Amino acid sequence: MPRRIVTGLNANGQAAVVQDGPAPRHYDLKHTPGFSNALVWSTPAEPTVPFDGTDPTPEVVSYVPAPGETRVIHLVIPPDTVYMSEDFDPAAAGAERLETSPGLAELFEPDNPGMHTTDTVDYGVLLQGEIVLELDAGNEATLAPGDVVVQNGTRHAWRNRSDAPATMLFVLIGARRTS
Repeated sequence: MPRRIVTGLNANGQAAVVQDGPAPRHYDLKHTPGFSNALVWSTPAEPTVPFDGTDPTPEVVSYVPAPGETRVIHLVIPPDTVYMSEDFDPAAAGAERLETSPGLAELFEPDNPGMHTTDTVDYGVLLQGEIVLELDAGNEATLAPGDVVVQNGTRHAWRNRSDAPATMLFVLIGARRTS
């Protein structure tokens, strides 16, 4: 579970840590062993500063932000072998994702597991492990720790072909689709 540190102002108007602890919307998925997601933060289309003390994450209805809004999401993605296990139940896993990633889970293609498209510009940073970004027509890019992907609203999937989990951090910025 990622630690979230939030700054704001103290009673004297000085910069201070005002929250320090786990992200409040963190899920270790039961039906996809080794997969976890945490909604770390969100902002409206026109954020204000300084932080007023109200945590925005509990009220988020969709993990996919509207134009101008943002979401910060921390993911641990297990090896693809988890999905190939005899015990893996795609229907139960899908239902769990609908509960734990509202607005995003609905965009996953049933006939192409993992593939999805969002009306967002995403900054994805691989923190640990190895992951493959799969795009249309078999186009792929393999990421190593520290690599950054700028995902511009295109159809994609994340594949973990290694034998260890991959940890990623995403900043999603809601965008308006023009084509």
